[in-house]
Amino acid sequence: MIEKDIPILRERAVVNPYLKAANLVLRRLPWDLNPESWRSRGQLHQLHNTQVGRKAVILCNGPSLLKTDFARLKDSKVFTFGLNKINLLFDKTDFRPSCVVAVNHLVLEQNQDFFNQTQLPIFLDSHAHSFIKRRPNVTYLKQTYHKVFARDVSWSIFYGHTVTFVALQLAYHLGFSEVALVGCDHNFPSAQGGHANQTVVSGASDPNHFDPNYFAGGVKWQLPDLFQSEVAYQMALEMYEATGRKIYNATEGGKLEIYPRLGLGDFLG
Repeated sequence: MIEKDIPILRERAVVNPYLKAANLVLRRLPWDLNPESWRSRGQLHQLHNTQVGRKAVILCNGPSLLKTDFARLKDSKVFTFGLNKINLLFDKTDFRPSCVVAVNHLVLEQNQDFFNQTQLPIFLDSHAHSFIKRRPNVTYLKQTYHKVFARDVSWSIFYGHTVTFVALQLAYHLGFSEVALVGCDHNFPSAQGGHANQTVVSGASDPNHFDPNYFAGGVKWQLPDLFQSEVAYQMALEMYEATGRKIYNATEGGKLEIYPRLGLGDFLG
């Protein structure tokens, strides 16, 4: 394996703060001058703290998501965040999430047909503005590389190596006081032996997600970074707890133990 295939080795050996600062400005400025950035910031400002005191459920994409009682979730009318390719669930249930969040560039490109057609509110990385049609239900997020939990995501948001962390920050931004995760298996059996964040080509079937076609048939996907994801999850837990809010893990099984466990029925009840 050559060095460029290992993400961490792509970083410069010498850290020049002036070069870093200039690079950040050059990467950021085109987006801040784009009218789409103004529109999205305006939408995010309007959404800030509109759900204070309410509960929300984040639908992660592990195999255990299929164990969820979607009929009860639908009847509860609780706000739900769908992630990435959650639309692959739509032929299995009439449940629909309140919104969809996706920030990985490979996911955005592979699932662009859905993002261009759906009427659900969608929150996407700013990279997608070049191929996703401008519509009132589309809001763009701008990534920052500062490792912080954004209580207000209007300007920037740290992705934390997992879209679940993005959804946790969005839930906080909207004002939700209690959030539960379902389908967060935090386990990728077919990714063993690869490097974190490495881009690889998928096999014929995907055992890591709720649908075998999620990443399948030779498409590209990035191997998870479970350690950095846990760092981000811990960051979210500390912020929620510091401000009197709560995060629960309502996943059936799985390997994420950072958040206290609570059955989804108890959370909704």
